[in-house]
Amino acid sequence: MIPLKVSQVYKSFNKSVLDNVDFVVKKSDIFGFIGLNGQGKTTLIKIILDLLDQDQGEVEIFGLSRVLPEARKKIFYLPEKFQPSAHQTGVEFLEFALSFYDKKFDAKNAKKICQNLELDFNVLNQKISKYSKGMTQKLGLLATFMSMAELIILDEPMSGLDPMARNALKKELLDYQKHHKTIFFSSHILVDMDEICNEIAVLHQAKIRFTGTPNEFKKRHHQNSLDQAFLAEISA
Repeated sequence: MIPLKVSQVYKSFNKSVLDNVDFVVKKSDIFGFIGLNGQGKTTLIKIILDLLDQDQGEVEIFGLSRVLPEARKKIFYLPEKFQPSAHQTGVEFLEFALSFYDKKFDAKNAKKICQNLELDFNVLNQKISKYSKGMTQKLGLLATFMSMAELIILDEPMSGLDPMARNALKKELLDYQKHHKTIFFSSHILVDMDEICNEIAVLHQAKIRFTGTPNEFKKRHHQNSLDQAFLAEISA
């Protein structure tokens, strides 16, 4: 069953933001969604999650329409601006988040993932109000990986992370993929996508300009880096 299928999605806010956007995310893939800020990446993610209606087109999650609650049960979503309740401790937030997936907080598993993400396990007993931006982001990522959801959707997951933390996250994403899970994420840090994505989609001026592997995209523009290939694409 295909985890995510976006078919001819059109959305306008006085002008076209998404113009017949079309792509498929295959099972166990890490799929990167590329585009400049304000180009409609988050708008599409909101449509996928049924937080916003498209004007035309369809989105299917594991073969079901995204409007059906049953379809969204297999998703864990982490927004770019992740803001859990500051009055909860990290453990309390994790218990709450995992309850939606009929899972209990597993301290041993949490400790392992904390080590992988370079997050001090002991801070989970502290109030989130004491967390830095990076710690808060890692808490959201910890909840994501502990959920073991079939499809995780991450909007700019590298935001607020230093280079060491970004490297740790990439390793954790690759480990999550090994459990036959599917990952869809947007990012403007293209070097990260180049390293871990099986496929990418490039959104520019409301249209999908490319779908395929990072290497295919680089070859298309005769470039050695995804950054340079992307700049060549949007300048064409």
